[in-house]
Amino acid sequence: MNAVILAGGRGTRLAARTGGLPKPLVEVNGRPLLAYQLELLKKHGVDQVTLLCGFGAAAVRDFCGDGSRWSLHLRCIEEQQALGTAGAVIDALPQLPESFLVLYGDTMLNVDLRRLNNAHLASGAEATLFLHPNDHPEDSDLVETGEDGFVTAIHPCPHADLSALPNQVNAALYVVNAAALRGFDVSSGELKLARSAGPLDFAHDVFPSLLGSGARLYGYRSPEYIKDAGTPERLDRVAADVASGLVARSSLDVPRPAVFLDRDGTINEEVGHLSRPGQFRLILGAAEGIRLLRDAGYRIAVITNQPVIARGDCTAAGLAQIHNAMEMQLSREHAFVDGIFHCPHHPDRGFEGEVPELKFDCECRKPKLGLVERAVRELNIDLRGSWLIGDRTSDIELARRAGIRSILVKTGAAGGDGAYSAVPALTFATLLDAASFLAERADFPNQQG
Repeated sequence: MNAVILAGGRGTRLAARTGGLPKPLVEVNGRPLLAYQLELLKKHGVDQVTLLCGFGAAAVRDFCGDGSRWSLHLRCIEEQQALGTAGAVIDALPQLPESFLVLYGDTMLNVDLRRLNNAHLASGAEATLFLHPNDHPEDSDLVETGEDGFVTAIHPCPHADLSALPNQVNAALYVVNAAALRGFDVSSGELKLARSAGPLDFAHDVFPSLLGSGARLYGYRSPEYIKDAGTPERLDRVAADVASGLVARSSLDVPRPAVFLDRDGTINEEVGHLSRPGQFRLILGAAEGIRLLRDAGYRIAVITNQPVIARGDCTAAGLAQIHNAMEMQLSREHAFVDGIFHCPHHPDRGFEGEVPELKFDCECRKPKLGLVERAVRELNIDLRGSWLIGDRTSDIELARRAGIRSILVKTGAAGGDGAYSAVPALTFATLLDAASFLAERADFPNQQG
């Protein structure tokens, strides 16, 4: 793999911390931010790194040398004028390989870059955007994707209405094919019929233009750690996250225990065949419970049977809108989940408007293991130490089959459906009560992986 680091930032907002150095050299717990990035690149198999420098280029070159201390082949290219994040890359294209990672020099991250690059190669996309859920989507650029993971729309901040948008934040980490950028004129910002005045930015200029021209952009969603450290407040938060071990344990190359959450009756009020976003209401305390589980170090996967699709009560697009509503309601209370996994099937026929191709006995409908197995693959979950929280006996039976411990909550069906005889390990009144119990007893949050 090859990587490009955008290392030309002046760091005006960090001037009191940088001592006149460029942003990538600001110290985080005694070490330059750039050192963390170079170590991560080497760990995940990158051997060629190009630094695109502007302000403070000499200081960056002095710190990095030829990259041999990290066993990397490293070179610096100094831009002669401010071309913007994408403009600098496009200007350097003659010296870059056919495919490369793009990192911003003012971000702290711990991402399994091999997994990201493999997803890009498998997708066949012209570019792949690393997307992640966070607790402040209102001030972030958001990206919509289809069920196949390809980008359908990009929504720059600020947002007039968040209610219909997914909590999928463009985290400014990309894999890009050089061929996708060769159609741009760096001086005019022109690509076919799209035009941008001034310096070119990936998020606001290049990717919308590519999308509008019919290029395929892939959205790679992951809960891994990536944060901008470009202000004193953000820098302090990043430093605290490094010190606590949060950054070290976030990568998907490290298996982590999870809490699997049922949706209806556990996270949100049970309304019976919920089929519209306006019907979605969080149960009191659910967001706080999810936040507690995350702070304790668990990965969080929502697993839910959604036969409303097979029954014809709701389309796949409609379910996506419902899940957008869930994520935005959670985000208002600074909570988010790592992944949402649903089964759209239903084995019984005879419903008006049903979708025949979805009416079969599948392997993902709870209590079968398909949704858990998918979450384990995508989120690298260690089932040892994992839990499942739900309101129905199908949830408890699923946990039994998966070999994990279960908690029944007394919201929703409260276990009164009688479908299975499986017995939960514990019972609590609400998700918040269950989460409080698990968070207080979590014994792995400081593991470094």
